[in-house]
Amino acid sequence: MTKGLAVAPERPPGAAMPFQRHLIRTARFAGPVILARAGLLVMVAVDSAMLGHYGTLSLAYYAAANAAQVVMILIGVGLLQGTTILVAQAHGARDGPACGAYWRVSFVHGVVLGVLMGLICLLGRWTLEATGQEPEVAAGGGRVLDMIAWGSPALFMWVVCTHFLEGISRPIPGMLVMLAAVVVNVLLNWILIFGNLGGPELGAEGAAIATSLVRWFMFATLFVFVLRLPDARALGIRKPVTDFWAISKRLRRIGYPLGAARGLETAAFAALVMLAGHLGTVPLAAYQIGYNLIGLVFMVAIGTAAASMIRVGNAVGRRNATDIARAGWAGVLLIACLMAAFAGPFLGLGMPLASLYTDDPAVLPLAASLIGICGIILVFDGMQAVLMGALRGIADVWVPPGLQLISWWGVSLPIGYVLAFEVGIGVDGLMWGILAGALSASILLGGRFLVMLRRPIARY
Repeated sequence: MTKGLAVAPERPPGAAMPFQRHLIRTARFAGPVILARAGLLVMVAVDSAMLGHYGTLSLAYYAAANAAQVVMILIGVGLLQGTTILVAQAHGARDGPACGAYWRVSFVHGVVLGVLMGLICLLGRWTLEATGQEPEVAAGGGRVLDMIAWGSPALFMWVVCTHFLEGISRPIPGMLVMLAAVVVNVLLNWILIFGNLGGPELGAEGAAIATSLVRWFMFATLFVFVLRLPDARALGIRKPVTDFWAISKRLRRIGYPLGAARGLETAAFAALVMLAGHLGTVPLAAYQIGYNLIGLVFMVAIGTAAASMIRVGNAVGRRNATDIARAGWAGVLLIACLMAAFAGPFLGLGMPLASLYTDDPAVLPLAASLIGICGIILVFDGMQAVLMGALRGIADVWVPPGLQLISWWGVSLPIGYVLAFEVGIGVDGLMWGILAGALSASILLGGRFLVMLRRPIARY
């Protein structure tokens, strides 16, 4: 038996839920989570599009800086995801004070992670130079990361508040705050990138300043909402925490594998962005457009994966092996259909999609070619993400990151490098490398799910 797991109490499993109902419930749960998560990358997409029209060099600066910060963001979000799990369990047990205790302890973790990320961002220029970026790109990207640094604590404190509200089954406020933040970000970009309304014309640095301001807006709004919850007293929002270190240990025990899983995939993508930088400014700008589009649509997979994790976990609690399998495969089928729907426009509308980001005649055809490959990547990348969620639901949290390590670092990066630099097909080769890794992860994680379905039902 996996360490840290306990066999669920014996009880009648009950009738299995029809497969169609699993599909419907997974989709219903995933909707608000998708919108809330997607907002972060919508802002990145808006930043990239507006900077692409401002200047290719500014977009390259932003691309290099974004590759560095996205790795830290997704690792941090994974590390803090234990908040949702523990709060949801306490809320289901009607243990309100425990909900507040988990939020307060996780809030401290969010502050620490945010400050740490900010300090790392201040070393941005040195980090980009160490990865072999051109001096001009490293300097420009470093200035962008300097502006991102002071908004980092707000980002992770907002994440904690969002996870807490989702844990008590209130995802709508986080979604609404994110939608408002997207609008505010567009306005601030318009002022600070282009110098409208008498503002300074700052290009990529202006986009970074706008991002940090918006992150503080997001945190402040949601923090006040949490404090003013009608049932704040029953939830122990302001009650002192008496077992800080014990709760902290539980959060980290859940967060480590989740953060590792996010980080392994995203770090591999960031490494490929760095390789694109070695091909030149134009290939890097084109690659950033394709990478950004994948990341934007991938939020659909993250939301569906979260829904699948909950649905499979519920079935584990009922000790219903049929429902475990149906919930997992329902999530896989759902994401495959959703991603196939996105793949069509990627394959057929590469040039129009690229023109949303840039009007540079050197970048457009290269970006359009990459977007077509991205359409194929989406299907397999979405499937591997949802399979990861299903495996978490049945308490398999350590082996799957190892399988991702094999896929992204043992398959994706080597194939991408060989195709791009040895075979000589350039930045397209890097995208084909991502496709190879996504396909590998889907196969390995799918096999792992089949193996786990044959084992005794267990839960955390």
